[in-house]
Amino acid sequence: MIAEETLVQELKQEESRAQAFEVLVNTYKERLYWHIRRIVLNHDDADDVLQNTFIKVYKNIDNFKGESKLYSWMYRIATNESLTFLKQKSKKIGISDQELKDRMVDNLQADVYFEGSEIQLKLQKALATLPDKQKLVFTMKYYQEMKYSEISEVLETSEGALKASYHLAVKKIETYLRDN
Repeated sequence: MIAEETLVQELKQEESRAQAFEVLVNTYKERLYWHIRRIVLNHDDADDVLQNTFIKVYKNIDNFKGESKLYSWMYRIATNESLTFLKQKSKKIGISDQELKDRMVDNLQADVYFEGSEIQLKLQKALATLPDKQKLVFTMKYYQEMKYSEISEVLETSEGALKASYHLAVKKIETYLRDN
């Protein structure tokens, strides 16, 4: 595995950019795919957003200052691309963000790529009721087992605020699961 600093340097140099970008994609595509997939829920949409994320990374690598980890920076781009995608999708079909979330969960059952059990489906329904920020924090902590310090770097929020968001998300999910 190539060191992150070396990879960034190679991405910023014209002669090594193409090869370095291939390494970047191969190194991070699976983790970024699953992060995006947990936000947009649909396989094809996740592929589209992943592609948009890598295009943005490629076009903006010269603006990467190294103030955070490269992975955190890409995660932030993937998160923003995912949320933007969902907003555009709900606007395009003329429904509210919440209606779109509900439809996405309903469509999960028909998705050949979804391998979840009935419990997983109920958890997705519960997650759909959460505000975006709480859903993101819960997803990153629960599914991706990220540390609060890592989530803080990605979402640019204090660890204390993240802990509060996670705690609220867990309470809302527990309530939803108990009542449904």
